[in-house]
Formats: sequence, structure tokens, C-alpha cells
Amino acid sequence: MPELTLADVDALAARAHAGQRDRIGVPYVEHVRAVAAGVAPFGTGVQMAALLHDVLEDTPVTAGELLRAGVPAAVVATVTRVTRVPGVPYPEMLRQVAGDHSAALVKIADNAHNSLASRAALLPEADRVRLAVRYRDARALLWPAVAAADVRTVVGIVNPALLAELDDPQLDLPEPAPGP
Repeated sequence: MPELTLADVDALAARAHAGQRDRIGVPYVEHVRAVAAGVAPFGTGVQMAALLHDVLEDTPVTAGELLRAGVPAAVVATVTRVTRVPGVPYPEMLRQVAGDHSAALVKIADNAHNSLASRAALLPEADRVRLAVRYRDARALLWPAVAAADVRTVVGIVNPALLAELDDPQLDLPEPAPGP
């Protein structure tokens, strides 16, 4: 079976999330598409993983079904890495994600989209406060996992308001290695 194209994976994600709405009532597929847009500079495989990043967690679709559908194995591995597993605390999952560049990029884009002020404003106050702390704490684990330039690229696309956090002197982001 030939591997799927980006358009095929987008359609697969749309089918998997059909009828689902996010916390603010928007069709869920809009979220995964926003996350995919944020990682577009990093290649088709990372975009595919972003489109599918919540499929294993929020739909009946399995990793095996993704592979049988023609999703590249590396993409499925990234999707599996960013999927929450029952019994694994969220910070531990984030530490595991931080060890994989593609997975970290997807979670950074996911976090940035979930942190949009325009989205948070539509949540009840208690949820807004709780999630703001959760997302800030997640950024503290995720952002140092990739080069500062990569964080700037993703955040600049998905949620430019977060760019001010990148200038926080307490945040220790790695710089890219010098070129040849």
C-alpha cells in the first residue's frame, strides 16, 4: 500500500474527529490543522503527526489502523509519543516528548494553539486559570528541548503573543549548533 499524502492524512484526521468539538465549541479538526500549520516549516512528516496528534487519544483509531491506512511508520511513532497514556502523569509524558524533536515540535505547536488568548477568553474562569498554569508549566519542559529558533518558528506561526516569553532570562533555550 502506498504511503498517504499530507492531503490524505488531513482527510483521515477530519474523518476521525468528525462531529467532535473542542472546549470552546469549534470543530476539533480546526485545532489539529492549526497545530499542523505551526510545524509546516519542519516538513510533511511532522505536519502529518500534528494532524493526527490527538487521534489515538480522542478517537477509536489505533496506531495499527494508522499504519494499515498507509501513514508512515515514523509519523505513527511521533503520534504515539505525544499520546497520553493512562497512569502516566502529564509532566512525565512531556519529559518523554521532549526527548524526540518531532514530538516536541508537535507539542509546542499544540500548547501554543491551546494557549491562544482568544480561545482562553471563551472558557470559564476556573478552566482558564487552571489551563494557563498547565500550559505555562508544559512550555517550561518543552521549549528547552529544541533550539530557540525552532520554538520561535512554531510559536511565531501559531501564537505570536507567546514570543515575549522567549525573552525570559530564566528560560534556558539551546541555540542552534554552529554551521559547518
